[in-house]
Amino acid sequence: MKLFTLILVFTLACHPFQDSIAQTSQKMTPALLNHIAVYVTDLEKSTDFYKNTFGFNQIPEPFHDGKHTWFSLGAAGQLHLIKGAKGKGSFDKNEHLCFSVASIDPFIERLKKQNIAYENWAGMAQSVTLRVDGIKQIYFQDPDGHWLEVNDDQK
Repeated sequence: MKLFTLILVFTLACHPFQDSIAQTSQKMTPALLNHIAVYVTDLEKSTDFYKNTFGFNQIPEPFHDGKHTWFSLGAAGQLHLIKGAKGKGSFDKNEHLCFSVASIDPFIERLKKQNIAYENWAGMAQSVTLRVDGIKQIYFQDPDGHWLEVNDDQK
C-alpha cells in the first residue's frame, strides 16, 4: 500500500511538469505584421504624400468616418493614416519606417520633383548612405515629421 501511495504521489507531482515540457516543446507560430498606424494632423495632405511619394495603393477602410486612410503594403500588411495628431512631432531618426525600392536613383528623382528634402544617416542634405553591405539608403520626413528610410534592397 505504501508503494502504491508513493507511486501515486510521484505521478501526480510530475504531471504538471510533463505538461509544461510538452507546451514548451511545441513550436510557437510567429506573429505577422498586420498594419502600421501613423497619427497625422492633415489626413488629406498625408494621404497625398504617401500615395505620390511611394505609389501605395489606397484600399477601402471600414470606418468611413473621414479620419482614416488605408494603404496596402502587399504581403507586409497595411499602412493606416489616422487623423487627429495635434501638431508636427519631433521624432528621432532611429524610430522610422523603412521601404525598399527597386532602384534608389529614380526614387530620389521623384523626391526632387516633389521638393522633398532627404539626407544620409549622418544628416548630410541631399546625400546617400552606402551601407557596408552595398545597400544605398536615404532618410526624409513625412508632413508630420515621422522619419522614413528608403533603400535599394538590391544585391
